[in-house]
Amino acid sequence: MAIHVQKLQHVTNQAKTLEPIRVAAADVAQAGVIDPGAVRVGMSMLEIRTSARRREAEPVTVVGAGPAGLACATALAKKLVAEHGGKVPDSREGLETLPGVGHKTANVVLNVAFGQSTIGIDTHIFRVANRTGLAPGKTPLDVELTLERVVPERYQHNCHHWLILHGRYVCKARKPECWRCIIADICLYQPKTLAPA
Repeated sequence: MAIHVQKLQHVTNQAKTLEPIRVAAADVAQAGVIDPGAVRVGMSMLEIRTSARRREAEPVTVVGAGPAGLACATALAKKLVAEHGGKVPDSREGLETLPGVGHKTANVVLNVAFGQSTIGIDTHIFRVANRTGLAPGKTPLDVELTLERVVPERYQHNCHHWLILHGRYVCKARKPECWRCIIADICLYQPKTLAPA
């Protein structure tokens, strides 16, 4: 259990070093902003070059992104250069005007890049919140609003990362590893999966 907690803290700290443009483009490109592999790649994960003279964005490269994700990230970069001077807006309203940025991505950028206590509800958080009974809801917005209400304020900034990693590595979609879960005793999921023999 201690190793699991240390891994969560390490990934949380690593994610805090990413620049807003890298967070936005990686999330839009669906490359997994806080995935440990993407974080390990660090600042070389994404390169957006802008020329002050030409005010144009060159093609974007994101490790782990497919063609559609790259196209979306490139469109995002072009709009940032054309309309925002190459800077990522630090408000939900400003972010949601960008190509490929919806409510979830805006929350991820506000959390990771700007240090706000927002929770971007992805598939892992949605599953964990419903399965455990922490924040049941029919839609991502329902889950987000419930999490904002039930998670103590001092944990709200990091809970986004912790829940994603817990859902990715312990509370897996097909076969949750309940025997490794640090909240198995209070989790509503039944029947609990047993450790492999």
